[in-house]
Amino acid sequence: MSTPATPRPQALIVLSSARTLPLSKPAGSPGISTGFFLVELAAVMAAFEEDYDFILATPDGNPPQLDINGLALNFHAAGSMVSASARTTFQSAVKHATPQALREKNPDLLKRRNVELDLARRHLGRIPVSQPLPKTDAEAASIRDEVVADFEAVQQRTYHSLQELIEKHRDPADDLSLADLAFVHMPGGHAPMVDFHDNPWMGELLHTLRDSRVPISLICHAPIALTSARYRVGDEGTVTTDERHAFKGANITTVPRYGERMMLETGYPKVPGEATRLTYYVDVALKSAGYDVDLTLNPSAVKVVWDEEHALLTGNGPQSVDAQAERLAEILHSRTRRQ
Repeated sequence: MSTPATPRPQALIVLSSARTLPLSKPAGSPGISTGFFLVELAAVMAAFEEDYDFILATPDGNPPQLDINGLALNFHAAGSMVSASARTTFQSAVKHATPQALREKNPDLLKRRNVELDLARRHLGRIPVSQPLPKTDAEAASIRDEVVADFEAVQQRTYHSLQELIEKHRDPADDLSLADLAFVHMPGGHAPMVDFHDNPWMGELLHTLRDSRVPISLICHAPIALTSARYRVGDEGTVTTDERHAFKGANITTVPRYGERMMLETGYPKVPGEATRLTYYVDVALKSAGYDVDLTLNPSAVKVVWDEEHALLTGNGPQSVDAQAERLAEILHSRTRRQ
């Protein structure tokens, strides 16, 4: 008689399903097409896919949207993003430079992006891709039609809403228990600024995870989810607010305002010819919410912070994702060894 296979541990992946990022300037702007950054998810999934099963969720249960801007080759350099950005910027500025020539000059970055896109198709299923913006990297924009076609060729996956996850967790007859999760990871990109921010069901999810000491990993813009920690949702759906909640004062990191302003002046969010501003800045919102936000003077420097008391692991951007995945593995290994 064969021995039943031991169930694999499960991890929760929460992505934003926002499609449009509002702007405060230019006045009357409809916002810009947005989504999540693949590199901030793929490195974590790649590190754990052989041993863990992933549960997928978005705040409203709709599929997430991949941000085409996050597919620029330099973002796939992780800890070497600064030098890769300088190199690809110079290569792109050369007279008669083409997207194909840029790919040929950066085979390692190209290989990593292809591997991560393949991983996304396997695990995320059919998802939409954001529209290119006027200042979207030309090489990334050149592959959009191909990326869209590749995702449309795979099956749709199930994405739970945060409300559904909480209700399943509370149902004694349901097999899903958030307390049994090995960890939770939430990638950034600008999209989380829309539906992770001031979201009562996000707040209830965070507290439920904390109560069970499940490590919560947030990177880049995703730490904005912590502004939702002042909310709790009762069994009847009643929302209450507590400004002195359990997460208050946690030590975290995120994308700094001055890095964001740089992108708004020169990067892909820039509306050509117009002053471009977001409706708020993530680090400012988190400081106002009572968090100890640890930033780097160089917005492209690698920064990862583990707050043991609150079981919070945060990173400041795509440059930190490899370091964050490695730190998460160390945390899980340490917990397994103690158990």
